[in-house]
Amino acid sequence: MLDALKNLGNLRELMSQAAELKQKMNQLQQEMAKRTTSADAGGGMVTATVNGRLELTALKIDKSRIADLNDTEMLEDVIVSAVRAAQAKIAAEMQGEMQKLTAGLNLPPGVLPGM
Repeated sequence: MLDALKNLGNLRELMSQAAELKQKMNQLQQEMAKRTTSADAGGGMVTATVNGRLELTALKIDKSRIADLNDTEMLEDVIVSAVRAAQAKIAAEMQGEMQKLTAGLNLPPGVLPGM
């Protein structure tokens, strides 16, 4: 029984660390939401820009790189590829930032989203 009470001090410390980590994670999410990144597809035919919330914020199409302006199916595919590439790029940045934030905590896999 006394051994269990000894761990209460550790529990308070863990709860304090968890609250601090949650605050830092919220701050990181706010900072990441302001970031943008771009990726292109089709050899630069389409460039997509997304923010840290994975929202598409800009899309540029270089008409000079389109061989057939009537091939809308191909253009649609390239647009989807560019958006997915930009989203993957910013998601990887977010994961890297989260790993820096939680370095040394020895958290089990799956405790934090996306990790």
